[in-house]
Amino acid sequence: MTPYPGRRSVLLAGAACAAVTVTPTPAAAEPPRPQGGGPLVIGHRGAAGWRPEHTAAAYTYGVQTGADWIEPDLVPTKDHVLVVRHENEISQTTDVAAHPEFADRRTTKTVDGRSVTGWFTEDFTLAELKTLRAVERLPLVRNRNTVFDGRHEVLAFQEVVDLARRLSREHGRTIAVFPETKHPTYFRSIGLELEPKLAAAIRRNHLGPRECVVQSFEPTSLRRVASEELGVPLWQALGTTGGPYDLVSAGDPTTYQDMMTPPGLAKIAEYADWIGPDKTSVVPVGTDGRLGTPTTLVRDAHRAGLRIGPYTFRAENQFLPADFRRGTGANDFGDAFAEYALYYRLGVDAVVTDFPDLAALARRY
Repeated sequence: MTPYPGRRSVLLAGAACAAVTVTPTPAAAEPPRPQGGGPLVIGHRGAAGWRPEHTAAAYTYGVQTGADWIEPDLVPTKDHVLVVRHENEISQTTDVAAHPEFADRRTTKTVDGRSVTGWFTEDFTLAELKTLRAVERLPLVRNRNTVFDGRHEVLAFQEVVDLARRLSREHGRTIAVFPETKHPTYFRSIGLELEPKLAAAIRRNHLGPRECVVQSFEPTSLRRVASEELGVPLWQALGTTGGPYDLVSAGDPTTYQDMMTPPGLAKIAEYADWIGPDKTSVVPVGTDGRLGTPTTLVRDAHRAGLRIGPYTFRAENQFLPADFRRGTGANDFGDAFAEYALYYRLGVDAVVTDFPDLAALARRY
């Protein structure tokens, strides 16, 4: 595939999304490519199809079976340490509910405009979170993963960086970390900003563009990271409905669909190097569950100078288009290889997957 030069027009976005121009940083270098060529394989939360997500086991297994990058979602603790959980509400991914000493911390909060009840990382110190153990988030879908419940602790982002470097040495190839800032507007509102802590970690570990790519659904967060002049690539994640919460909360009517038009992509290219759309934004799925006609998003992104890495590829029938399902069980594996082949033919630059082993094998077929 043709590499697309990184670009950076660094803008510092304020809390109300007002931007001021600051000194541009040099273009980010080419991120690490797979040794055999083809699209990059990004281990979604490690290898979430085979191990409880965001655990050392998930990251390790993902790399062992072919992941080029591993994805830690970042949320803060009460003492402002970045830890890796898909959400700040942790009842689905840890055994916190089984800890009577934390029963009184169950509460209801409004996060990104939604009412959420449970236990939240920002109400625990890192030391307290370390007393919890990870569990499978989808036990009814991935019952096989529940055998690992209770065996792994919650990781700090620093521990994931250390693990990625160790795995890089062991496997003789660069494993990049792919951190996502989760709910950055919300955390900024309660005094636990993500971006300064992330920037400090990138600097402290001397992470270059071959070792780190930062992603977020919120443009404001990416612009704040860009203002730190870190020289690492940035990835604008894109939803399917509505718009980024930072824009919505500031009264900006821009939707994700607007952002995926050629003018919208040109704006993204001012501050980011990648887009990460839902896979159905590349190949729509009809009301009958069957594949539709591919959109022009891959072509349009490349014309804007952006790489593109759709999410999230999974092997179970319920997550596959009807064209690739096998058998009748929702949790049975379908023809995941056929889905990867389709997107690889369309020219995507990466795939974000719960099953990095299958995605890596698909590159060879």
